[in-house]
Amino acid sequence: MGLGGRVVERTGRVPHISYRWDPETDILTGTIRSDAKKAGGLTGSVELEGSDGSFILLDVAGGAIHGVEVVVWPDVRTAATLTAPAQVESGDVMLPTRRSQPSVAAVEVDTALTIETNAAESVFHVRLGPARPSRAVRVADGLLVEVDERDELAGLWLLDVPPFPADEPAA
Repeated sequence: MGLGGRVVERTGRVPHISYRWDPETDILTGTIRSDAKKAGGLTGSVELEGSDGSFILLDVAGGAIHGVEVVVWPDVRTAATLTAPAQVESGDVMLPTRRSQPSVAAVEVDTALTIETNAAESVFHVRLGPARPSRAVRVADGLLVEVDERDELAGLWLLDVPPFPADEPAA
C-alpha cells in the first residue's frame, strides 16, 4: 500500500527547509518554517519504514509536510552524477489524500526505501518503492516531493544538505 499525495496549488512564497545533523546519532533533520495554515489533513507523523529496518519520519501539519527526519539509514549509494529533476512545479503535497480521523496522529507505511547521494553528499534522493514515472513538486527551497501517476508519494529530494559534522580531534 502506498501513501496518497495530492498536489495542491501554493499560496504565497515557497518556504525554506533548514537541515541539521545530529553527529551522535547520524540523524538528518529538516525543518520547514511556514506560516501557511492548511486544513483537512493529518497533523502528526508519517513513518516510512523499509524492510531493512530503515525509517524516515515526515512531520505533517494539516496534511502538509513541515519536516523530514532520516532516522535509520538504508544503504546509501553514491552516484557519480546525481542532480535534482530539471522540471519542477511549486505547490504543496497533502498527505494522506483522504481526511484524517481526529484521533489518528501517526501513520506507518511499509515500503522499500532506497537512497542515493552525490559525491559531496549535499543532494539525497530517497525513493519509496520501485522506480516509476513521477513528477517533482517543490514544497520548500531544498525539498522536492515526487508524486507518481496514481497520486502516491514516490520519493523525496533533499537538496543543499550541509556536510556531516567532522569528528572532533582527540585532546
